[in-house]
Amino acid sequence: MPEARAAARTLLFRVAERVFGCDIDAVREIIPYRRATRLPGAPTYVQGLINLRGTIVTMLDLGARLDAERAPVRDGSIILATHGTRVVGIAVDEVMDVQMINEEAIAAGEGEAARGLVRGLGHLDDGVVVLVDIHALVSQVLL
Repeated sequence: MPEARAAARTLLFRVAERVFGCDIDAVREIIPYRRATRLPGAPTYVQGLINLRGTIVTMLDLGARLDAERAPVRDGSIILATHGTRVVGIAVDEVMDVQMINEEAIAAGEGEAARGLVRGLGHLDDGVVVLVDIHALVSQVLL
């Protein structure tokens, strides 16, 4: 088993009033929000498809995935994450910053962690960050 990294670069973003983070290595780029073409029969958290420079990208709404009662994101940013050879867009309200989070500062999460979406809670000087496992999120949708 490989040794844990001392610190990970984490992209911080906001969905509703909560701060989330993901490993920056999973992120390809960040683009402004754009409306997606809806896919009939897709779950509500799958906003649809966008055309990104000739590549068709499936777009997910992280807020709707975590809370089915939440209104869909209609403004903000799209985090383009790579998963294997696929690129998937994740709609968030606001991209905030990149911070280093020490592995020792990550506590196991509850609730969503059971479904494999949350890898834990990261502690920063100014609060707590819910660390999302982007690859698990994307894998669930692409199956």
